[in-house]
Amino acid sequence: MTTRRTCLATLLSSGAALSAPPQSNASKPIVLFVDMPVDPAREDEMVRSFHTVFKPTAEKHPGYIDVKIVKIEKALMGAAPPSVNYRFILVYENEELRQKWVASAPHIKAWAKIESTFSTKSYTVLLCQDV
Repeated sequence: MTTRRTCLATLLSSGAALSAPPQSNASKPIVLFVDMPVDPAREDEMVRSFHTVFKPTAEKHPGYIDVKIVKIEKALMGAAPPSVNYRFILVYENEELRQKWVASAPHIKAWAKIESTFSTKSYTVLLCQDV
């Protein structure tokens, strides 16, 4: 007859055996954040361009994992960056592949359509490492 204690011990030991060791940061994706100061009169144009041009183009490039834009509604804590109404989030396998994408003609053309809707060309871009 199996006791409750034996069942728990078996579950705990098997869970420890199945857990994988943590990956090094070198093998984890990078995440790029762009705080986008989109001209309010051109928001629809930017969103349409993102979904019909930028994202379909990005999805074809080696190393691509995900890309999205989100509209900032309000700051729940602290202050939202001034004049920033959208945040762009790009996830890539690594920085080397992202740089190849950035230098490609399709990216240059697709990003120009997005950036042309910004109210200023002075904006924040953060490169982060998944941990």
